[in-house]
Amino acid sequence: MFYRMILLAIADAIFVVLASFLAMFIRMEFQMDWELWFNYVPWIWLDIVITLGVFHFFKLYKSLWTFASMPELREMIFAIVTCAFIKVMVFALALSIVIPRSWYVMEPMVLLILCSFTRFSYRNLRSIKNNSKMSIDNKIMIVGAGEAGNILLRETLLSSHVNQKVVCLIDDDPVKKGKYMNNVPIVGNRDTIIDNVKKYEVTEIYIAMPSAMPKDRSDIVKICETTGCQLKILPGIYQMMSGEVSISKLRDVEIEDLLGRDPIDVDIDQIGGYIKDKVIMITGGGGSIGSELARQVAARDPKQLVIVDIYENNAYNIQMELLHNYPDLNLAVRIASIRDNGKIDKLFDEFRPDIVYHAAAHKHVPLMEDSPNEAIKNNVFGTLNLVKAADKYGVSHFVQISTDKAVNPTNIMGATKRICEMIIQAYSKKSETIFAAVRFGNVLGSNGSVIPLFKKQIEQGGPVTVTDKNIIRYFMTIPEAVSLVMQAGVYAKGGEIFVLDMGEPVKIDDLARNLIKLSGYTPDVDIPIVYTGLRPGEKLYEELLMNEEGLQKTQNNSIFIGHPIEFDETYFFKELRELRLHANMEEGDIKELVHKIVPTYQPYIDGGK
Repeated sequence: MFYRMILLAIADAIFVVLASFLAMFIRMEFQMDWELWFNYVPWIWLDIVITLGVFHFFKLYKSLWTFASMPELREMIFAIVTCAFIKVMVFALALSIVIPRSWYVMEPMVLLILCSFTRFSYRNLRSIKNNSKMSIDNKIMIVGAGEAGNILLRETLLSSHVNQKVVCLIDDDPVKKGKYMNNVPIVGNRDTIIDNVKKYEVTEIYIAMPSAMPKDRSDIVKICETTGCQLKILPGIYQMMSGEVSISKLRDVEIEDLLGRDPIDVDIDQIGGYIKDKVIMITGGGGSIGSELARQVAARDPKQLVIVDIYENNAYNIQMELLHNYPDLNLAVRIASIRDNGKIDKLFDEFRPDIVYHAAAHKHVPLMEDSPNEAIKNNVFGTLNLVKAADKYGVSHFVQISTDKAVNPTNIMGATKRICEMIIQAYSKKSETIFAAVRFGNVLGSNGSVIPLFKKQIEQGGPVTVTDKNIIRYFMTIPEAVSLVMQAGVYAKGGEIFVLDMGEPVKIDDLARNLIKLSGYTPDVDIPIVYTGLRPGEKLYEELLMNEEGLQKTQNNSIFIGHPIEFDETYFFKELRELRLHANMEEGDIKELVHKIVPTYQPYIDGGK
């Protein structure tokens, strides 16, 4: 790199002399006036010093001329115009050198031609050299002939490290069809992808549509996955805005790209004001939801962030991440079980949190069916410990993480979560603390979710196991879940159950087949799919609301409030005391007791409705 800078500077010095001579020669109508020329010659060294100094100031020797384009050309024009002004001030006014005034205009024009020709020739020679080395067996289609697509195309053409060739581009804008971008044809819209893959023998597809709506991106991914090509995609518009569009930012297409649902729009400023300068406690802070909560809270300048988790490995991981990313963060991490009432009381007394996000829970449906007493001890009475402590120590807001499985539950995990919602509703009536619950569906990428299981099964060559061909679920991403939780805390007035509009449900069978395709295999050919039957406590579909709850809109069109269902609180707490006794005694009929508390719980129905 240093040697290239020296060579470029030497070339520019030669161009200064040549440009000066040619400007004088042209000015004198192609008949050299040597007297005028020799007036200038003693000061050539000063001309060179001025030019190289200005070029250095404008960072022309640090630009990557391999990727030179309009920004580099603009910088060169600004640099040469600056040189011209300085030379007028020095040569004409300060030194009074006798040379034609028009020379001060013609010399920079000639210099611009010489310097830009050299630099852009270097770029084109690199491009020709790399194209000559490219393997025609690895052909790329770029979907999206906009700014992001152009950046990927130029980098692919110019980089000596990319042994690939872009053969065509796709764009839905009919005006672009038939035109060329860097000599690569724009061959049609998304409906022509399959035909053009065959025509151009495409092996890889880059989807460069960071600003496209999720539905459009999802539709295009679904078309592309039928081609059998390897798919890569740019993550999103934020990379485009921050200038992070490059081949290195391309990632494999994930199942999230197929959801096709608009992301939740939350009021960032409102959430920031709610969090700023507050003591925030997150239980289960090392888990998938809890850790994302911790990240977003840390970014909003809390007074202190307290993470509570029973699993030290998860707690350590998020602790190290936060300390690295937010070195000024006032962070406390404590290993504790929410079942330990004394420990919880001590933590609340020590930190006096303003806001509590309660994400700690046992959540694996089949495991909890086999260990119902553990689900009750942890989910129900761990939550009760936290709620009592929040009430005792004057917590401002307490947000309970719930689940769609709490609605008409057929499994013990969902039933315990429904009891937690009831605890929240009961305490909201008698406490100064604002209690609320947030209910959402399956979270993509969370610990224990179906996607990691499918990926592992595909890596092992199959089979991929699906419980039922018709089973459907609502899905959301972890950032979406956390956005909802944080916005719910802002909206909460006491006792609400907040529900996310999660769009259309997804068939798990379709999810499995799409994931197999995205992995480069053919379902039922390369990777078999086996239907194992519904597990105990599992429904064909999950619901987000009970019929009695209804829906109430909030300021956010994606977030709704379910009206609390009234219940006999005296009877409820009496049954809770009995439930605790039986759970601690490891009674075998514990599901019957849960059914008494949650009448909508149907423990003996496998598969639901």
